[in-house]
Amino acid sequence: MKKKSLLFITAFFSLSFLIAQDESSYGVGEWFRFEMSYSGWMKAGEATLTVNEGYYKSKPVYHIVGKGWTTGAVSWFFKVEDRYESFIDKRNNKPYRFIRDIDEGGHTKNIEIEFDQGKNKAHVHNIKHNKKSVHDTEPNIQDMVSTFYYLRNNLDVENLKVNDEVSVNMFFDEENYGFKLKYLGEEIIKTEFGKVHSLKFRPYVMAGRVFKEEESLTLWVSNDKNKIPLRVKADLAVGSLRADLDAFKGLKHPFKIVVDN
Repeated sequence: MKKKSLLFITAFFSLSFLIAQDESSYGVGEWFRFEMSYSGWMKAGEATLTVNEGYYKSKPVYHIVGKGWTTGAVSWFFKVEDRYESFIDKRNNKPYRFIRDIDEGGHTKNIEIEFDQGKNKAHVHNIKHNKKSVHDTEPNIQDMVSTFYYLRNNLDVENLKVNDEVSVNMFFDEENYGFKLKYLGEEIIKTEFGKVHSLKFRPYVMAGRVFKEEESLTLWVSNDKNKIPLRVKADLAVGSLRADLDAFKGLKHPFKIVVDN
């Protein structure tokens, strides 16, 4: 698997069938901000996810924009400036277009992907290397950003059992990738906003240069209709990374805080 960015980690929260629009977990105007810390004490960076109104070839879409960047001392020796965009059909959560423009310590990529969901093709334009290619994809393919929103809408929480696994067909850069995550159960966690009922997951990632082992990530999302990403912990090949939601706005459903008696 290719090098992961801070934003990619937050994007792991993220299956496909038509749903009624009023049952969606998110809508236009939703915005999240995350604070990253390295090895439990050093502030490492920030990331945001924004849901905008948009169009793709005259079709109404959610235009998702994700940004990630390093801050403070970390940026002195490893500067990150990442931008991701996904154009998602409002009716069925399928992505039509994906943009990945990143600079991670001098490692750069600038890739645009057009998805032909009818023919199961991905048209990849590697702008940095001036290269175009076409790849076969699985039906209902997702990109690394749309997966997050796709899962928020389609996780069957009521029927999930501990150790159940959820799978998504994802296309990343120039290859198909079978993304899986395991459900670990419910947990009440402390957040910037108070105690929150959460669902706990463990995504499977590629062990190696970035992640220490296949089960290096632990993820928490709110156990409500929003499925808000609350926290991510990652054991990296060197050190560890934690991402916490520290600001949000534009939620479609009420966000519930546990009240202590």
